[in-house]
Amino acid sequence: MAFCCLLSISDSMWMVFTHSKWQVVFFILCFSGMDVVNCNVRYSIPEEMPEGSFVGNIAKDLGIEISRLISGKARVVTKGGRQYVDLSRDKGTLVVKERIDREELCKQTTPCSFSFDLIVENPIQLHRVTVEVQDINDNAPLFPKENVNLKIAENAVLGARFPLDSAIDTDVGLNSIQSYKLHPADSFKLEVHSQTDGNKYIEMVLQRELDREERDEIKLVLVAADGGSPQKSGTVKIHITVLDVNDNAPVCKQSVFKTEVREESPAGTVIGSVSAADADEGANGHVSYSFAVASKEARELFEINTDTGEITILGHLDYESQNSYQLNIHARDKGGLADTCKYVIDVIDENDNSPTIQLMSFSNTLPENSPLGTTVAVINVEDADSGKNGLVHCSLNQNIPFNIESSLTDYYSLITDDMLDRESFAEYNISILVSDQGSPARHASKILTVKISDVNDNPPIFDSDEYKTFVGENNSPGLTILTVKAKDADWGPNAQLSYFLKDEDMRGVPISFLVSVDSLTGTIHAVKSFDFEQLKSFAFNVTARDGGSPPLSCEVTININIQDQNDNAPQVLYPVQTGSSVVAEIVPRAADVGYLVTKVVAVDVDSGQNAWLSYKLHKATDRALFEVGLQNGEIRTVRQVTDKDAVKQKLTVVVEDNGHPSRSAVVSINVAVADSFPEVLSEFTDFTHEKQYNDNLTFYLVLALAAVSFLFITCVVVIISVKIYRWRQSRFLYQSNLPVIPYYPPHYADTGVTGTLPHGYNYEVCMTTDSRKSDCKFSTLGGQSVLVVDPSFTETMQRAIKEQNCLEDPELQKMVRRSYRQPLDRVILWRVLFVVVVCLISNTNAQIRYSVPEEMKKGSLIGNIAHDLGLDAQRLRSGRARIVSGDSTEYVELKTDKGILVVKERIDREQLCAETTPCSFTFEIILDNPMELHHVTVEILDVNDHSPTFPNDEINLEISESAAPGALFLLESADDPDVGLNALQHYTMSPNDYFILKEHSSPDGIKYAEMVLQKPLDREQHPRLSLILTAVDGGNPQRSGNMKIEVTLLDINDNAPIFNQSVYRTTIAENAPKGTYITTVNASDADSEANSLISYSFANFKSNRNDIFKIDRKTGVITLTGIFDYERAKKHEIGIEAKDQGGLGNSAKVIVDLIDVNDNAPVISVMSFSSPVTEDATVGTTIAIFSVKDLDAGDNGHVDCTIDRNTPFKLQSSLRNYYTLVTDAALDRERVVEYNITITATDSGSPALSSQKTLNLKVSDVNDNPPRFQKSVYTAYVTENNSPGLSIFTLSAQDDDWNQNARISYLIDETTVGGSPYSSFISVNADSGVVHALRGFDYEQMKSVSVCVKAQDGGSPPLSTNVTLDIIIQDQNDNAPQVLYPVQTGGSVVAEIVPRAADVGYLVTKVVAVDVDSGQNAWLSYKLQKATDRALFEVGLQNGEIRTVRQVTDKDAFKQKLTVVVEDNGQPSRSAVVSINVAVADSFPEVLSEFTDLTHEKQYNDNLTFYLVLALAAVSFLFITCVVVIISVKIYRWRQSRFLYQSNLPVIPYYPPHYADTGVTGTLPHGYNYEVCMTTDSRKSDCKFSTLGGQSVLVVDPSFTETMQRAMKENNFLEDPDNKCPEMVRSTVM
Repeated sequence: MAFCCLLSISDSMWMVFTHSKWQVVFFILCFSGMDVVNCNVRYSIPEEMPEGSFVGNIAKDLGIEISRLISGKARVVTKGGRQYVDLSRDKGTLVVKERIDREELCKQTTPCSFSFDLIVENPIQLHRVTVEVQDINDNAPLFPKENVNLKIAENAVLGARFPLDSAIDTDVGLNSIQSYKLHPADSFKLEVHSQTDGNKYIEMVLQRELDREERDEIKLVLVAADGGSPQKSGTVKIHITVLDVNDNAPVCKQSVFKTEVREESPAGTVIGSVSAADADEGANGHVSYSFAVASKEARELFEINTDTGEITILGHLDYESQNSYQLNIHARDKGGLADTCKYVIDVIDENDNSPTIQLMSFSNTLPENSPLGTTVAVINVEDADSGKNGLVHCSLNQNIPFNIESSLTDYYSLITDDMLDRESFAEYNISILVSDQGSPARHASKILTVKISDVNDNPPIFDSDEYKTFVGENNSPGLTILTVKAKDADWGPNAQLSYFLKDEDMRGVPISFLVSVDSLTGTIHAVKSFDFEQLKSFAFNVTARDGGSPPLSCEVTININIQDQNDNAPQVLYPVQTGSSVVAEIVPRAADVGYLVTKVVAVDVDSGQNAWLSYKLHKATDRALFEVGLQNGEIRTVRQVTDKDAVKQKLTVVVEDNGHPSRSAVVSINVAVADSFPEVLSEFTDFTHEKQYNDNLTFYLVLALAAVSFLFITCVVVIISVKIYRWRQSRFLYQSNLPVIPYYPPHYADTGVTGTLPHGYNYEVCMTTDSRKSDCKFSTLGGQSVLVVDPSFTETMQRAIKEQNCLEDPELQKMVRRSYRQPLDRVILWRVLFVVVVCLISNTNAQIRYSVPEEMKKGSLIGNIAHDLGLDAQRLRSGRARIVSGDSTEYVELKTDKGILVVKERIDREQLCAETTPCSFTFEIILDNPMELHHVTVEILDVNDHSPTFPNDEINLEISESAAPGALFLLESADDPDVGLNALQHYTMSPNDYFILKEHSSPDGIKYAEMVLQKPLDREQHPRLSLILTAVDGGNPQRSGNMKIEVTLLDINDNAPIFNQSVYRTTIAENAPKGTYITTVNASDADSEANSLISYSFANFKSNRNDIFKIDRKTGVITLTGIFDYERAKKHEIGIEAKDQGGLGNSAKVIVDLIDVNDNAPVISVMSFSSPVTEDATVGTTIAIFSVKDLDAGDNGHVDCTIDRNTPFKLQSSLRNYYTLVTDAALDRERVVEYNITITATDSGSPALSSQKTLNLKVSDVNDNPPRFQKSVYTAYVTENNSPGLSIFTLSAQDDDWNQNARISYLIDETTVGGSPYSSFISVNADSGVVHALRGFDYEQMKSVSVCVKAQDGGSPPLSTNVTLDIIIQDQNDNAPQVLYPVQTGGSVVAEIVPRAADVGYLVTKVVAVDVDSGQNAWLSYKLQKATDRALFEVGLQNGEIRTVRQVTDKDAFKQKLTVVVEDNGQPSRSAVVSINVAVADSFPEVLSEFTDLTHEKQYNDNLTFYLVLALAAVSFLFITCVVVIISVKIYRWRQSRFLYQSNLPVIPYYPPHYADTGVTGTLPHGYNYEVCMTTDSRKSDCKFSTLGGQSVLVVDPSFTETMQRAMKENNFLEDPDNKCPEMVRSTVM
């Protein structure tokens, strides 16, 4: 049940009181029901109150104590983003928190108010407070723009209306706009209109005619005033520009403009300008310029700027073609009115044509025996200039045996002036220089290259009169013995030499059976292997013959001496070596010093020092007892033989010759020191039996040593051989006196002047860079010495020689033999040699002229040239009569069989001469034997084959209807390429009522026409006129051309736009999307073109509405650009203004009615929210308070609220639209840490709208769970001998609580083991629970450890849990077995004795051992590792007992040594070794004596074995070191070669200054030189390169006479920074 409480004074519902000069009105309405109180309080205050201003005493008005406000945490809750009012709890009053602006808060809405809620808790009380904000006059009227610019034509009619933008005043009521005023008001008056929504819009009405000439602009001020107190106003300045009407034509400042220009002026040069003035303004006063009358050539050469009138050169001016131009310039305004002026351009002549040289005949090859006066070439020289500029003079370069003579007018002959010698100069570069007499003079030059062909006049010459060489015997067949080289000063086939053996016999055998000679290279090869013992030396003759006709030859003698080689080893004759004989010599014990034991006899079949033999004692049992004679081989005693000397003596004697390398033989001699042979025999038998094992070991060691030594020596020999071979190759290629014939590729030319080779002959030579990895090519083209580096050649020299011997290549032979294969019959026929010698040959010069019409067919007769010249057809044929024309096109052909001239190609006079008259072309007819030259001129007559043509088939003219009679309009002129009467004669125009035609002629003969207006125009009657202009020539038949003229009359703006409706009305839903079509406004204008073009805009349009609507300025379509809101405005009124381009306008109104829709979803506002909440919170605890509001009305504003199911919460509605969220069950953080509570508010609209808000409620933790382990006992294993700090185990406990309550620490229970605390053995990390060992464990001392660990959380109070950790220590195999028996001592030699009668299984001894480890690490096994006789003994695997395997026999060795290994079963296993000496004997004294002798006899063998092993290791180390060093050097050189020659890094070459690259692929800038060193065998030479003229050429300087390596030895320029790179390569052909 609710009750209503009314507070009143004097029975009134309102109580008004005054405070600080402003009024506060409040109204209180309270509803009470059970435990909730809801009151509505309303206050009224003015806007713009300062912060802290008093609003009302809310505590008093609501009847609430101030203590209740404080205890209930009373607070103000607003739904918007800003809070204007604050609660002062200690006073119980409401005060202004933030300045309140009514216009910002409510805009135009009245009344203006805002609401907020006052919430008091425990119990909850909610009070709605509304504050109404009253308007004050704090805003002045404001126009959208401070200045308005209007353009109105001066012919605007009276009563024309011009809408203006209304002002905006954000105040309301009387404080808004009340009136408008315009001043001055002489030309316009102001009309104010009111809209249905109360807004006002204004229009300006013309009340007096405008005159631009009297007043071109009008300035007005519009004032808007409101009704407030004090009154405020706003102003806008209106600037009216009176638009001009086109009534004045442009006028040129001069009727004729004249200028001069030099013919060499470049394109783009401005030569002058024309200018015209127009009294009108704006577009009517803008003048554009164009060519009215100009020739086609003038239009192609000149261009006029349409805006500025500047005339610019487009092409090249040629005084010789035309020296003057006249241009008619048309100046026209936008209204179609125009004027015409002339522009005369005079061209100033300059010497701009260089002489031209045409080669009429040229013979590029002359034999060196050509007589004086031989004609080389005939040339024609012309200069297009005239006067002195056209006079020419010809000259040649100096110091050449040639001269130039003038034979006919403009013709010159080049003849020989001295004897030629190809050996001195192989070719000549003749420069012909032609100069005219202009100022400055111009020159032309032409270079002719004349090659001198060779005559065979020089026989071959050998480098030496006799050759001597030495050849070692046993040579391989095909070995190169010697290369003979002859030189021939001739060239080509005349210098191509062939080498032959002279037919001779050597001891009855033809010399060809012994040696052969390469016919091309002169290399002499051995046909078979020589034997010094059979043939000591021989001589033969070699003939060199050239390829001339007849051939010339010479002979040389070759002497070959065969050198002996040490190819036979010494042969031992005595003592004879047999396998069965053991003792060769006996030395009695009484032998004295020098006793002759025996003599070694050996021979060597070689001769000289190779047969000198020497004897050396290589090995002896006692080297102090014997010696061998060095020369005679006698073996004698060195000292007295004694009883202490061993009976058995073995000597090894080496017999070595004196060759290089030396050869040797080895003989072994057994010597016995004894007095009788039987004694010797028995002793040597035992010795052999006992030494068998040692001899085998020594044999294998010696064999291994010999094999490794052989590999090492072989490697060294191979390396030295390769180096010697490369050295000899380099000497053969670079240091020999033999000439190197180079190959010159076709793309390079010698730029020097010392070349002597004829042209066209190519050779090839290889130069090496680091083991011959690149090739160099040479070329002589044009008499030059050029060396070309071909980057495409990637093979090494040796590989190229192996795959294809360049000197034996038949293709190369064909190339080399090209010397005289270019006789005179191969010279091109049109390059005929003219012999013009005035004193010896008759010379005839005639001038013939013909006239023919153009366009004659091919083959048409021009004239009988034979008859006209007085020649017969036989003379034409014998003299090889022909036509020589300087032009590229030959129009005339000579029929020598008939003696007539006929048309060869169609002749077009216009193409040949353009407008030049008369038109003709000239050519020469030349006859030989004797030479005759006749000039023929053919004049081309014009025919009327072209009609006059206009530049455009149709032109469009725009003329204002206000144009005055007599106005002139220039027309385009026609062009007729014909001349004379066939050219254009006059113009005609189709009949009409408005225009007549007036014809004119320019000084250059161009005819043009103008249209003259004779009657006023009327656009309304005839908006367009069509005329035809005809151009007629005077030919027969007559030809003509037409151009259509379309005249468009321009309108004058005299009509304002008119809307078809004054008010447009439409209806649209408020949720219409952006871009929705609203309506279309339409206005029409009786004018045309620009004057009828209407633009639409919003008039009297407020800024807020400008964001909602958009109007298309051209079509008048209004579309939606913003969003409607029915709740704020139910309809919109829009003012539309239509204006044409002349400034005339009209206005209309558009009314838009809105249809309301359910477009507002409920809004959820959280008033209070408590998070987190403890998990032990009681049921019914308040979590949040929120309100729900829907801006829609009716069912659309009715809201229902729900939350998610299956959550321990529920909703309670305390007040209308207010809800409380409370707990409905107990909370448990361990199960659910947080809740996402979604509140859904749904309205009752159709369709229904809803909104959601999610509250994230976190449950705070309480420490109610102790830590827990997964197990109560953990077991960890650790191996003994662990390192201190080893991680043994990781303990991990879990705590269901959170944060500090779940933070676990691990602790060790402080107990002891063996008197020591656990903390001295292990430690645990308090944070991670990792257990570490603090020291190493020993399984033998401690088997296991049990530790108690406690896990404790960080709660208050803390909770804990204990767990037991058992650490099991595992054993490691860290102790080796220990042998207890037999005891190992250094002094004891014999340990056990086995009687010779021992049977199978006899227990020799037992090895006893123990292991302190446990388990399988202590299980021991015994193995026999080594034994003298493994078939006699065995060892028990488990017990270590050594027993005999078989019956002991007399053949068993007396001394037996056993090695037994005792091994445990650990991983890895450990072992011990024990050595046991066993003697097969029956008594101990026997054993003792024998073991003593054994030790004494073994001493020598042990030493020998040690030194053999040491030698084997040393030789192996040297061999491996050598291999590693070789590989390293090879890799280093390979990397160096890649870096220098094969890498991607650029190599910048140096090019000498005398040579030039003739290719087209050069990338270096010309004139820049660089230096780089290229190597030939270990980088001992440099090459120089140069790029001149974009060419890649390497120079061969003939002054260099040294080889590359020799030059490097004499002057190492790599170490001299100031040294220039020397000339390196000698010219190979002299």
